[in-house]
Amino acid sequence: MEGGRFVVHEHHAKRAGLHYDLRLECGDSLKDWAFRKSLPLKPGVKRFGVQQPDHDRIWLEFEGEIEEGYGAGVMRIWDKGRYIVLSRTSDGFRLWFDGERMKGEYVMVTFKDGWLLFKP
Repeated sequence: MEGGRFVVHEHHAKRAGLHYDLRLECGDSLKDWAFRKSLPLKPGVKRFGVQQPDHDRIWLEFEGEIEEGYGAGVMRIWDKGRYIVLSRTSDGFRLWFDGERMKGEYVMVTFKDGWLLFKP
C-alpha cells in the first residue's frame, strides 16, 4: 500500500492571503494542494482545494518566512504525520491520515476545476 509522510502548512502569503497547503510525499517529491480554509477535522465538512505544482521534500519540515516570490510570507506547520492511500478511483482516492490533528479516513475527489477533501 502506498503512502508516506504529509504536512499541512498554514501559509500567510502576502499576495494570496491565508491558505493551507496539503503536501503528500510521493516518491522524491510532494504532491500539493492549496485550500482557503483549514482542513476538515470532523465528518460533514468539505474543503475545496486547487492542485499546485509538485514541491521538493524539504518542505516536509519547513517553517519560517519566505522572502520573495508569489509565496512570500510566513509558513507554519499546522499538522504533520503519515498517510496511506486506501483506494483509488478514476475521480479521486481514499486516504488514511495519522497526524497530530488529521486522523482517520479522508476522501479527495475531483470537483469542477479542483478537488474536494472531506471526512466521510
